[in-house]
Amino acid sequence: MFIINHRPFFFWLTGALLAGAVAAIVFWGLPLSVEFTGGSLVEVRYTETRPELAALHEKLQPLALGEVSLRDSGEQNIVLRSRTLSPEDYTAVLAALAPSTGTVEALRFSSVGSSLGNELTRKALWAIGAVMLAIMLYIAWAFRKVSKPVPSWGYGVTVVLMLAIDIIVPAGFFAGLAHFTGAEVDTLFVIALLALLGYCVNDVIVIFDRIREHLAHNEQKGIREPFEETIGKSITETLGRSINTSLTVVIALLALVFFGPAATVNFSLVMLVGVLAGTFSSICRSAPLLIPIARWIGKKA
Repeated sequence: MFIINHRPFFFWLTGALLAGAVAAIVFWGLPLSVEFTGGSLVEVRYTETRPELAALHEKLQPLALGEVSLRDSGEQNIVLRSRTLSPEDYTAVLAALAPSTGTVEALRFSSVGSSLGNELTRKALWAIGAVMLAIMLYIAWAFRKVSKPVPSWGYGVTVVLMLAIDIIVPAGFFAGLAHFTGAEVDTLFVIALLALLGYCVNDVIVIFDRIREHLAHNEQKGIREPFEETIGKSITETLGRSINTSLTVVIALLALVFFGPAATVNFSLVMLVGVLAGTFSSICRSAPLLIPIARWIGKKA
């Protein structure tokens, strides 16, 4: 019952985390990759000393590429973003980026049209919205036989609210990561958010399902048990399962962060933050939130 008795603290902590995440997104933003905005992306690696970005900007000006973004990536890499480059433009860019000493190695080159980028953005937002709507409707249907003291739709709405927080927090983390490292929102970021929606809702459903079992059992046996006690008992009974499941996922993600390829590091970090936030959410926020909802509905009745 510790979590239930101290739920105001966990609600305030949730508010602080959410405020920090929203502030990071608002002030630092979520820079979109060329997959969403359209244009070209070139990443190169220098074998010796990496030139200064200001010097590279001067060498690129005669190419008339329009607005060009140059950012550090690690100790020896540079990432360039510009309008869509033709093969001739790409060759000229590599020549301009070449250092006076040493060599430059092209690691990545990708181009996406603006119309395709806009379509991908729309589909990503629709996918996230559709997943959350489907989850809410499914939970409302699954809890249709347990309508007291919280109606079935209350469970669905609670889950969706918590899921929104569970993806805003890692998004805020990524905004900070992008600000300091130059990372950009790409399709892997969207995939990470979709994966987190499925993972986090699974944790919440386990606790909610245990609450449903206790409520149904109490109704069948005529047991009058305070709703707070039912929720506290359900959290305690599923606590070990939730922590053990999250711990195994965290270990796997840490392995990807430290030993996996560079292309999946940001994906793994977003997943790691999301799993930790989701575990906290399922244990300390989602189920305790049912208590004020039940009281509010009781006053309205």
